[in-house]
Amino acid sequence: MGYIKSAALEETGYVVLDRYNTEIDPKEWLDLEYNDWKSSGDTRFAPLASAFGEIECNGFWNHKPPRTDKDGVWIPSQNAIAPTLTARAQEPGANVGRCRVIELQPNTYADCLYNLHQDDNNRLNPDGTGWVVRGFFNLTDDTDSYFVLRENRTDPSGEVRIALPAGAQLVIDTQRLWHAAAHYGTEPRYCLITSWESGPELDAYIEKYHGVNHTESVDVPQDVLDAGQAEQARRIAARAAALAARGQAEKLAMSEA
Repeated sequence: MGYIKSAALEETGYVVLDRYNTEIDPKEWLDLEYNDWKSSGDTRFAPLASAFGEIECNGFWNHKPPRTDKDGVWIPSQNAIAPTLTARAQEPGANVGRCRVIELQPNTYADCLYNLHQDDNNRLNPDGTGWVVRGFFNLTDDTDSYFVLRENRTDPSGEVRIALPAGAQLVIDTQRLWHAAAHYGTEPRYCLITSWESGPELDAYIEKYHGVNHTESVDVPQDVLDAGQAEQARRIAARAAALAARGQAEKLAMSEA
């Protein structure tokens, strides 16, 4: 049967929506309660909706009973602090799973490439239902930062780099695309991330805000791109070697026990 997916995401796996131009009080993200939850860098997360309405960030399949990333339960204490962000997550009318604000500390392009990852959005998602994708609403004005998207983690061909000013709005199939942010500066980046179920509601929302599935990549000097690619390869190789060495050490310890 297959999953219900958005045609707008079929070609490239992402769409860029109209920029959100209404000012939001920064207290809506600064005053939230955060968890030290690590994902693709030095991060914390403040959930607005979770599996059971608690301030935690775990995948819904890690709860009892386990389920897919849909039917998130809103957290009243957090929603009261961030009513505008909550309303933005609910606006499409699509089913919402996890919804949270990410706080990302400054990093580099090389860090970003090493942190590229795919999300596990559709574990336990029943065939014939809507494919889960994610919306990203940049909250801080990170004019020197950009989101990196790749079809293959280690292949720079076709890499897309999307600018992240305040109000930037993206919808991404993050289970398909490898993704992470290169965030320059001295202050954290804040972004609202919402898991949405694909279907007619999300399609209408993308159309309403003129979603486009091609955008001009942020210009980055070639030497930075080359150095970042080399550093990514070095770190991946170093991690593989460390894991292999640890595995050998564990086997030796077991044989000597």
